[in-house]
Amino acid sequence: MVGQKRLTKIAVIIGFLFPSLAGLLLFQLIPMLSSAVISFTNWDLLTPAKFVGLDNYREALQDEKTLTSLWNILQYIVGYIPSVLVLGVLFAVLLNRKLRGVKLYRLFMFVPVITSWVAVSIVWRWLLNGQNGLVNYLLSLVGIQGPVWLQDFFWAMPSIIAVSVWKDLGYVTVILLAGLQEISEDYYEAATIDGASGLQKFWSVTLPLLTPSLFFVLIISLINGFQLFDQVLIMTGGGPAGQTSTLVQQIYGNAFQSYKMGFASAQSWLLFVIIFAVTIVQQQLQKRWVTYDR
Repeated sequence: MVGQKRLTKIAVIIGFLFPSLAGLLLFQLIPMLSSAVISFTNWDLLTPAKFVGLDNYREALQDEKTLTSLWNILQYIVGYIPSVLVLGVLFAVLLNRKLRGVKLYRLFMFVPVITSWVAVSIVWRWLLNGQNGLVNYLLSLVGIQGPVWLQDFFWAMPSIIAVSVWKDLGYVTVILLAGLQEISEDYYEAATIDGASGLQKFWSVTLPLLTPSLFFVLIISLINGFQLFDQVLIMTGGGPAGQTSTLVQQIYGNAFQSYKMGFASAQSWLLFVIIFAVTIVQQQLQKRWVTYDR
């Protein structure tokens, strides 16, 4: 009887877990393993795959477009990460105060996050239109002639960064706001007794104790930065002249436009290795600057 009850219990557990396990197997693990195998082949979806060994990886590491896209991603991350972190901390501190209608402000901050990237990109493509966009119209009212934002070699990437910060700021703010609300008031009371000013409390109490939340946001933002795709595809298409092209866009183009599935898979795994390596480095570095004692 005891054995039968145990088997019944195991069967019930498997029954509840099976839908999730089946989805994980069919839609994640099998596609990942398949892409790893395909990365060692030359396959155009129409003819049988031909094994080429590491040729796709060698080509990807030497491909000018791939290297350019990695450089563009680096520029994006350098501009995006500090901006979204600094503004996220600023708005989190402001929204942590007891203000009238503060919940409404928090709601407005989060609206862009739940908006589709497609819709956001289309709206901002119109706003940043060089000829009849709203941004240039407003600048013209004060005597400034705005550039052709999304077609300008200098302004195209900053425009992508600005739109990304605008959309993601609400998410970052909510995470940091939750971190702020977990900080005990005892620390601030002790700092007040010691005569600390508001700025000193921020640098010596708030910021150090907020580092776990900052670390989480940093990791998520880095991963999202390396996977930059939607806004680039819709707003600039990778232009002008490849100035905003990204690795995910290159993967998409090689796979579904040029049908170079093996090469695209190799690029995908290179991207995975880069993200994995950066995450591991961040995990090690967190020991030097993240404070978990609350």
